[in-house]
Parts: sequence; C-alpha cells; structure tokens
Amino acid sequence: MFEYFTGPTYVWNLGVNATLNSGGQIFEVDKACRPARTAADVDTGAPLFLQGWKAVADQLAAQAAEAEAAGHTRTAAQKWFRSGVYVCQAERMLSESMPERRAFYQQALDAFAKVFELQDHATSRVEVPFEGTTLPAYYTNASRAGEPVPTVIMWNGLDSTKEHMYTSGWPAEMAARGYSVLQVDCPGSGEALRYQGLKSRITTEDWAKACVDYLEGRSDVDHARIGLVGWSLGGYYVPRAAAFEKRLAYAVAWGANHNWGEVQKGRLEREGENPVPHYWEHVLWVWGFEGRPLAEFVDFAQDIHLNGVVEQITCPFLIAHGEGDRQINVKYAHQSYDQAVNAPKRTLRLFTAEEGATEHIGLDHLSHVGDYIADWIDDTLAGH
Repeated sequence: MFEYFTGPTYVWNLGVNATLNSGGQIFEVDKACRPARTAADVDTGAPLFLQGWKAVADQLAAQAAEAEAAGHTRTAAQKWFRSGVYVCQAERMLSESMPERRAFYQQALDAFAKVFELQDHATSRVEVPFEGTTLPAYYTNASRAGEPVPTVIMWNGLDSTKEHMYTSGWPAEMAARGYSVLQVDCPGSGEALRYQGLKSRITTEDWAKACVDYLEGRSDVDHARIGLVGWSLGGYYVPRAAAFEKRLAYAVAWGANHNWGEVQKGRLEREGENPVPHYWEHVLWVWGFEGRPLAEFVDFAQDIHLNGVVEQITCPFLIAHGEGDRQINVKYAHQSYDQAVNAPKRTLRLFTAEEGATEHIGLDHLSHVGDYIADWIDDTLAGH
C-alpha cells in the first residue's frame, strides 16, 4: 500500500489510497495532507487534517463555481467531483463531537448534487421508504428507455457513505455493463445517521426488505435480477440480509466480516488496525450507545456474527477479501465460505500483496477487486 504518512498512521494512509483510487489528483492530495504531517497521532491531528483537506476542497469548489459561471460545465463538474471526494474522505476522519463535522459533510452532498446536475445525468438522489422515514440513496440508472435492467443494491460499512460508493467508480462501471446501482446510506451511516439519527442494528434484513420493495416498485428494474453488494461492515450486513431476504438473486461480501463482535474484543486488546480515528466514539455513535459504558456495547456486539446465519443463504454468494487485510483477519473470509453450505454457488476470492487489493476491501487497488466482483456478477446472472 502507498504510505504517504510515516508512523502509526494506517488510518490516514488508507484514506489517501482510497482518495487516489476515487479520482483524487496527487498534487491536490499532497497539498491536503501536508498540514497533518506535523501531528503526533491521528486522533489529536484531526483538526490539522480537516484544515488541509477543507482548504483544497474549498479552493476546488470556488474554481468549479467560476467555471460554471463561464459556461464551462464539464470543467465545473469535474472540479465539483474532486471537491466532494476530498470532503467525504476527510469527513470520516473527524470526531463525531467536532461541531463542524455535519456542515462539512453537507459540502459533499452539495458538490455531488452539482455533479449530477451538470454532467452525470444517469445518477440522481432518491429516497427509500423505511419505517416511517427514508434511507437516502443515489441511483445510477442504466436503463436507457425505461426498459427493465438488472440492479445492484450497494451498502456501505461502519464509516463509509453513499458518497464513497459513488466516487469509487464502481456504480459507473456497473452501469456501463447494463446494471443500475442503488447506493444506500443504511442505518448507522451517511445521512441516515447524521441527519435522521438512524442507528445500525443486527437485523439488516429489515432494510434489505425496504430496498427490494423500493426497486420492485420501479418499472425500469428487472425484479428477478436484484442483487446485494456491501463492503467492510457490509460484509456482515449483506450475508445477514441475504439469509432472510429471499428475493435477492445473489449476494457479495466485499470484504468478509463474519464475526464483527469478536473483532471488537480484539480491538480492546489493540489487535488489528482501526478504520477511523476516535474509534470507540464512532462505534458507539453508529450503534446508538452514546453515553453508555463501552463494556455494555462490547457485550451487545457479541451477537453481531454470522454463525448459524450464512447456512441460510440460498442464493449465489461471493466473498472477496484481501489476504493482508489489517482490519479484518482473512480467517473470517474462510469462516463465511465454509459455513455457506446451502448457497447454490459460493466463491471465495482472496487477493494477494503481489496483485494488489490485499488491504481492507482492496482500497490499495480498488479497481482490481471491483472488476472481479463485476465479472462474477456477470457470470452468475448469465447462468441464473
């Protein structure tokens, strides 16, 4: 993995790799990172990190507005896109208690709204009805004349958002292959968490049902070919949902997460790398345990696992995992695969350091793992 920072800065280095694999430009990323190079660690360095990345994002936003005013809409859209990339990658590094965090996230929402308006007319913001409120989402539509096309539901993880999914380029790649992609802020993530207070839960089939119901209400969706893909903690969310939501044509764990509760016990012993700074503060926020003892949450988290669950998956199932994943040990990929005995097709694909995509969800070589997953879906539906 490319390591811009030295010292105990795995979190920031992973973010740099994610940014460069999501359309970031090296000059701008270097400029954004420089203020944080003097920080002692990633927790106390959060204000410096925000300072550098916000300055670059703000400069690009100003340039985008200037280009749009001059009628250069393509240039404007490209600058709005990169401004949004830098905001969403930096925002996830901030403490939940930082007062500027939500306003900073809004910058990303505003930037991508401009991208959709000026350039990416295939993508729009949608709302998935859910338990009296909605799950905010982006919908990249591959249907050209209203014809029904296969559609992928894409879920994020503990700290990512629909903006990360969109900027990864994977929804655009799937659209080029003829698939629409519904990129959802699930409970515990993105807007659903920040603005609506929706917390994560063990029973992810609840929001899988909502997503499938929404898609079945669209005439431009092939209802028999709706699949579900999720990365990072989505490697728990997706298999859990697929075990109980039987309308799914396939399921993909983009990074296994077979026993997330067990991983949390390891985190207490400093096993593995954390995905974000201020880790426990973020975890308690996501799961609705703010102000409660950490031990109470860790006890609750022991039920966040897939033992006795993946056996109930009866659709094709792919697990894609990096052999060198420093957050979620590769043993959990083997556990999910070994227990998914009732999937009519089950595939375990492990990525090596030599080929890349060996870090968490393949963020060191994101397109490599993304291409494999896309090909697997093509092959699976061809035989469906």
